[in-house]
Amino acid sequence: MSVTDIHTAIVDIRSAPLDPAAALDFVSDPRFGGIATFIGRVREHNLGRVVTGVSYDLFEPLALRIFHEIGARAQSEIGGPVKLYIAHAKGDLRIGDLAVVIAAATPHRDEAFRACRLAIEAVKHEAPIWKQEHYTDGHSAWSEGCSLCEEHKEAELLAMKHSGDAHGHSH
Repeated sequence: MSVTDIHTAIVDIRSAPLDPAAALDFVSDPRFGGIATFIGRVREHNLGRVVTGVSYDLFEPLALRIFHEIGARAQSEIGGPVKLYIAHAKGDLRIGDLAVVIAAATPHRDEAFRACRLAIEAVKHEAPIWKQEHYTDGHSAWSEGCSLCEEHKEAELLAMKHSGDAHGHSH
């Protein structure tokens, strides 16, 4: 994947919102017939609690490097050309604000869906992004993070035993 085929950004929500139209503009290319997008928004409920907003904090240089690595991995796993846009918000977001925008374009729809799914799961699993939820009762809590850790905990423990990796992740 060439540098021109991936766009990564961290957007400070105080400066501007995330822009799905910019993602579609970036990945639109006459080589590709399939475009898949993922847009993550702040929702008003989580784990039975009413949420008033979230705060995202991150380590920007490392996050951007990981986003680029995700792009290279998507191209390698898809086995063909991919154009990928990854942008994540930082700062204080309200209900309905966009937190993440991903768009992937490939020659066909199956590869576009796979690339988009790979990108969002890798961002959630690998990027140094921390989410703090704020609740109507005035309390707040940091998210457990890594959505894949709970779902794949057993598989990762087995992989860790076989690979010798001390923390069970492949990164």
